[in-house]
Amino acid sequence: MIEVENIYKSFGDVHAVRGISLNIKAGEYVALLGPNGAGKTTTVEMMEGLRMPDSGSITIEGMNWKKHERELRRIIGLSLQETRFTEKLSVVETLRLFASFFDMDNRRVEEVIVLTGLEDKRKAFVGTLSGGQRQRLALAVALLNRPRILFLDEPTTGLDPHSRLDLWNILKTLKDEGYTTLILTTHYMEEAESLCDHIIIVDNGVILREGALGELLAEGQAANLDELFIKLTGKTLTTRL
Repeated sequence: MIEVENIYKSFGDVHAVRGISLNIKAGEYVALLGPNGAGKTTTVEMMEGLRMPDSGSITIEGMNWKKHERELRRIIGLSLQETRFTEKLSVVETLRLFASFFDMDNRRVEEVIVLTGLEDKRKAFVGTLSGGQRQRLALAVALLNRPRILFLDEPTTGLDPHSRLDLWNILKTLKDEGYTTLILTTHYMEEAESLCDHIIIVDNGVILREGALGELLAEGQAANLDELFIKLTGKTLTTRL
């Protein structure tokens, strides 16, 4: 599905990504973990086509961003940490606007409204939505084109536990359907543990460890992901939920 080979990215004297390689399988849910400045966001932005690597290559379903941008935009969905929408449009108007970019009809709009639990808010103005409802709207927009690959950048940061659980349940429903591959960046260990099949720990622009959760804990002789992360980086990623 996604092959990343020896990518590098620098910003002036800052070497943000230093030779990262990874392989993500179709239908896999992958968590990318790392402290601020570790290089995880830059890595994901290159996979999303928002930045180009200085060297190395990224192939998605046999395509690359230089030659196949239009095709790739049609198979990926992404939701940034602080996605902003026009506050004077309603939920359904916002979704219809974005659906028009993909030539999607109103049936798909109604499907994602149901999938993300926004039925009661379909006519509400975006400016009146709570933080959790805004994140569900952002996810609904990302899902409009039925993406085979979904990128989520810290989607539950700042949400209350109930809203966070709502979002997790939506993602688990997608996982059960087996159609979508997820690349998730998060600061919450429980989020990675609950949702993801494959964990990648990044620091200083390189991958420190990657694999299934159970394998990583056994190899690192750690009781949980928090403990393993501290052993590898000497840092605490976040407080537990």
